[in-house]
Amino acid sequence: MKILTVCVLGWVLMASGRAAESSDLLQGSVSCSTGWTRINDACYKYIPTDMSWAKAEINCKSMGAHLASVHSFNEYREIQKMIVNATRSDKQAWIGGSNAQEDRVWLWSDGGNFDYANWCPGEPNNYLGLQHCIQINYSGQKCWDDVQCYTSLPSVCAKKG
Repeated sequence: MKILTVCVLGWVLMASGRAAESSDLLQGSVSCSTGWTRINDACYKYIPTDMSWAKAEINCKSMGAHLASVHSFNEYREIQKMIVNATRSDKQAWIGGSNAQEDRVWLWSDGGNFDYANWCPGEPNNYLGLQHCIQINYSGQKCWDDVQCYTSLPSVCAKKG
């Protein structure tokens, strides 16, 4: 009977450990300030004010953040949901991608690897050689488009939690 009790107790502890582990994956240990939304292990904020890409990046930096870098389709979907929750629409917005330093070499303003993209068909096209920054939610497909960096758009900031 003692062996059965020990086995059951062990199973309960193991199961509760797995539940806690699973909960940690969903909840994460990241805590975001009021007005910020947790996605994965970072905090995101939609900024509704229209600004150029550079001014949007400066604004994010003033909050200890950068324009958002996007590293997966699921992360992009969560950012889109955050924008819809904030605006009741799927507005175009700046994220942190830019190739202003060198044509066809895309970099994130936070220094992260540019390891995911969701370009619209035919993009990036650097129309007239002037499009060096990324807007999201472009066209009916809600994909990415390179656009002139001085265009005024809302933006998405991100910072580690």
